[in-house]
Amino acid sequence: MASIPQKVSERLSQGIKRFQPILTNAKSRDVNESDTVIIVTDMLSEIFGYDKYSEITSEFAIRSTFCDLATKINGKVQLLIEVKAIGLELKDNYVKQAVDYAVNQGIDFVVLTNGIIWKAFKVAFTKPIDQEMVFEIDFIQLSNKNSEDIEKLFLLSKEGWLKSTLYDFHSQKQALSRFFLGAMIMSDTVVEVIRRELKKVSPDIKITSEQIRNVVYQEVLKREVVEGEKADEAKKKINKALNKFSKSKMTKKSTTSTGSTIEECIVTSNQEEGN
Repeated sequence: MASIPQKVSERLSQGIKRFQPILTNAKSRDVNESDTVIIVTDMLSEIFGYDKYSEITSEFAIRSTFCDLATKINGKVQLLIEVKAIGLELKDNYVKQAVDYAVNQGIDFVVLTNGIIWKAFKVAFTKPIDQEMVFEIDFIQLSNKNSEDIEKLFLLSKEGWLKSTLYDFHSQKQALSRFFLGAMIMSDTVVEVIRRELKKVSPDIKITSEQIRNVVYQEVLKREVVEGEKADEAKKKINKALNKFSKSKMTKKSTTSTGSTIEECIVTSNQEEGN
């Protein structure tokens, strides 16, 4: 993750201390949705760094429907935020509502929150439309002295958006997902490495790449990891990254370099989906 400027880190830390008692009190009073929106708006301004009057829009209209809040940078909407009353559980149908808003506007990320729980989702512009939860924050449980908690908040901050940290975080999560790891294991490059290593162990036995791939597919990996839309998407992106890697003649670089190339490809693909 990109480094967090000291002033921003201090603002995020102070925001945790300031708003935890406010949220606790609001929950004890079971405030309604309108009052929760006011609290969330203050959090976006005082914690996450958005200008309340020019970068936070309320009741953002999308094709005759409304999303509670939206953040804008340089006049462009970056994030849609659907707010529910602080005492409500954030159910799946609320997520669908927020994602539908984002799809209609062509926005990549949405947040569903009741002030305490914050859930960030990446919209997948597929058929049917889908979404993937990128992370979840329980604001009451955060520690203002925990660097990991500060980093989570930074993902949604104005400064984080300017550095594309949420895109990078999502790309890293994708690269380590079971679908991407499964697709990587099944790739020609990795299967060939396995074949060579097996040849060292059993030099007198002829083992083909296809035999290895069949065993891995049928007996090692779970079917859900190598079949389905998410598995196909992972395979497509990894093949694209490996082809790019091969064409750039970087075959002597380390595995870390290969991973970086794949992650760059994922970022590019995600940004292309949003355009």
